[in-house]
Amino acid sequence: MYKWVITLLFFVCTTYVAQAVAYTYEYDENCKLAYQNFMALHTTDGHNYIAAEMKANPQNLMAVYIADYEDCIELLMNCDNTEYEQRKKYFDERLKLLDAGDHSSPWYLFCKAGLYVHWAIVDVRFGEQYKAALNFHKSFSLLDENEHLHPDFEYNHVFTGLEQAVIGSLPGSYRWIAAMFGMKGDVKKGTAQLTTFVNTHNNAQPIYAETVLYYLFARFYLLSEQKEVWDFLNGPQFPTGDNLLNSFAKVNIALDYRKSDAALTTLNIASANPDYNKYPIFNYQMGVATLTRLDTTATYYFHQYLKNNKSSIYIKDTWQKIAFAWYVNNSMVKAGYSMEQVIKKGTTRLDADKQAYRFAENKVWPLRELLQARLLVDGGYNERALNILQSIIPTDLRNPAGKAEYYFRLGRVYQELAVDPGGKNYFNQAIENYKNSISIGQQLHEQFAARAALQMGKMYEQAANKTDALKRYNECLNMPSHDFQNSIDQQAKAGINRLEGK
Repeated sequence: MYKWVITLLFFVCTTYVAQAVAYTYEYDENCKLAYQNFMALHTTDGHNYIAAEMKANPQNLMAVYIADYEDCIELLMNCDNTEYEQRKKYFDERLKLLDAGDHSSPWYLFCKAGLYVHWAIVDVRFGEQYKAALNFHKSFSLLDENEHLHPDFEYNHVFTGLEQAVIGSLPGSYRWIAAMFGMKGDVKKGTAQLTTFVNTHNNAQPIYAETVLYYLFARFYLLSEQKEVWDFLNGPQFPTGDNLLNSFAKVNIALDYRKSDAALTTLNIASANPDYNKYPIFNYQMGVATLTRLDTTATYYFHQYLKNNKSSIYIKDTWQKIAFAWYVNNSMVKAGYSMEQVIKKGTTRLDADKQAYRFAENKVWPLRELLQARLLVDGGYNERALNILQSIIPTDLRNPAGKAEYYFRLGRVYQELAVDPGGKNYFNQAIENYKNSISIGQQLHEQFAARAALQMGKMYEQAANKTDALKRYNECLNMPSHDFQNSIDQQAKAGINRLEGK
């Protein structure tokens, strides 16, 4: 459907170049409605508004820029490799179209930089790290040039803020990217730029909706301002009723913030949207949220994801989650079959899939009660998790990895309970159990010792104990190779950045 749009745009632009027609960057009503629909995952409506704008105002290059959102958002949500191969060629074509614009306008370099950063994000999603690094650097350089030429152009701050925050939080395994291109970042400075933009703009203005998402990402994951972000997500400034992209973002954060009930509520409301079924990732999210309740209904949602998903990622991870759902409910035949599929299906490009594959290769099931506790904590069902963990006798755990996990899970429960009213006594219990996990697991390839150090860093940071927080974050970074290393290291690096900036 979108192929003819690019063809028509290219024809129109080359024809108008010959006639020396001036091009504009007008964020008019059609462009605004197209952008808002794309950012709500109503891509058909967004596409129609772009087509209407091309017909009514063919020299408006803002339509070229906004049209790119359809490709990028669809690819990020569905991760379809076939679609990636088809759509990525439109990136170069749009860059050529934008070159017809007024080079003295601040929108000229900005729109090109926007395309580069959007496709850098897409390339990362599809495992094209080097291509992503090149596109990210091009965006960084264009924005730097635009800031020198147009220092008062406030829209620059959206992408410079995002890029500053991302570069400032790169874990060790990715620092070569910044070093190779001479890019320097600062999480706090970048987030401050995003915050200023969000506080001084509104949804009727260009690129506001995506800035809000960058702003929430930076505050939640990089600055660890989780409660503040959660409050924002539940306020009137972040509608989810008819906005599927906002719903997706809220559910992601709800699952990472251990609020499965809120995630399920959001998904149930979103499921009434006619565009909901275009995105299998919602079934994956529903499965994850349901699994934390130890409910085998989760397997239905995971199978729906596998049936409709056209991506090669999260396949091994999904089969592992299906296996876990059956295992914690004592259905070993189904659990065993599902674990066999982890070996056979999908790829190991993502950390989650790598971990699932390594787990399946080992053919060693965790203690059922430990897995039950882990899932319950992930969902925010802390009292149920604590009751299960207290039934375990740690001296009965013969496997060092199992024992390291036991102490980590117990530490997580006590950490969660420590933030509740009247839960202050749990702080020391959480720290003690995390220390036990580190002592047992620091030379193992499992993630538990590194996560224990990371969580201790967060606890000490929240308690305003900078010295011990930095000690634990650095301890986390210095752990031997382990599962989910990139994700864990990035969080530890972000914690160090926060504290060293104080």
